[in-house]
Amino acid sequence: MYYCIKQLPSHELKKTIKIGTRESQLAVWQATLVQNLLHANNVASELVYIKSEGDIDTITPLYELGVQGIFTKSLDAALINGRIDIAVHSLKDVPTQLAVGIQQAAVLKRASYKDIFVCKNDSSFLENNNGSAIIATSSTRRKAQWLNKYPNHRFENLRGNVNTRLRKITEHNWNGAIFAAAGLERINLRPSNSIDLDWMLPAPAQGAIGIVCRTDDQFSFEVSNVLNDEPTALCTKIERDFLRALLGGCSTPISALAIMENGAVNFKGNICSPDGKQKIAIEKTASIPNSDDLGKLAANELLKDGEAQKIIYRLRNAEK
Repeated sequence: MYYCIKQLPSHELKKTIKIGTRESQLAVWQATLVQNLLHANNVASELVYIKSEGDIDTITPLYELGVQGIFTKSLDAALINGRIDIAVHSLKDVPTQLAVGIQQAAVLKRASYKDIFVCKNDSSFLENNNGSAIIATSSTRRKAQWLNKYPNHRFENLRGNVNTRLRKITEHNWNGAIFAAAGLERINLRPSNSIDLDWMLPAPAQGAIGIVCRTDDQFSFEVSNVLNDEPTALCTKIERDFLRALLGGCSTPISALAIMENGAVNFKGNICSPDGKQKIAIEKTASIPNSDDLGKLAANELLKDGEAQKIIYRLRNAEK
């Protein structure tokens, strides 16, 4: 992957960009990728490690923490007060409404968008939709879609970085746990006994890395924006528009995927009741030049469905 930055004044290129990152192995891997890409364009940078609230409390389920921005608030504050110049995030963790004074500068080329299941022993129990099992995840989206397919399974909360979550599988009486493929693959931790969940629609922007900066920092925006992958940026925008138009929170059972192929963007989205008993899905396609509002259009169409409205009404009341 190579990017060519536009010519900037030499005195500006001597500035060292401070890259804010969480301290987990995955977060540091992502920030280091950005650092290496900047270095390839003769932009000096250094990593600044910042703890997030989501990293400090690894016990409480995410839906109880008020998960909106739980992994980004500390980095947002560091940006606003000038401690860092850019922040690197898993884009699916970034609220659809950015904090005042912060802008999206780039989205890197997407890795796998898929969810995967890591088995403790074997996966034969998945062949029986009416059987029982214990599955670990902290995601209400994953739980809802899983229960829609396997209504008799039970769930345990799973928090911590990917290393901690993998270790917990061996320590608990679980059948397995659900992960994002990209997170495990990026740091070479995907187990050989893991299974692609092709039937599970991912979180909006899953598998994409985002870079944000201050709205008044033109230099940081320009050196970051050259790393922007336009197809990924468009597809993740469509997915995040869908999420924002329906509800806006990443703690909700809303899924979305936009894929660009043959000159068009194909979009799939759904919303589930938390217990998995209801799933309302939608699929739309538009040519690439006419796809910018595809996520909003899909959300508005879904909002006309009475059952979808009931799910959203209950979720909004629960958030309040």
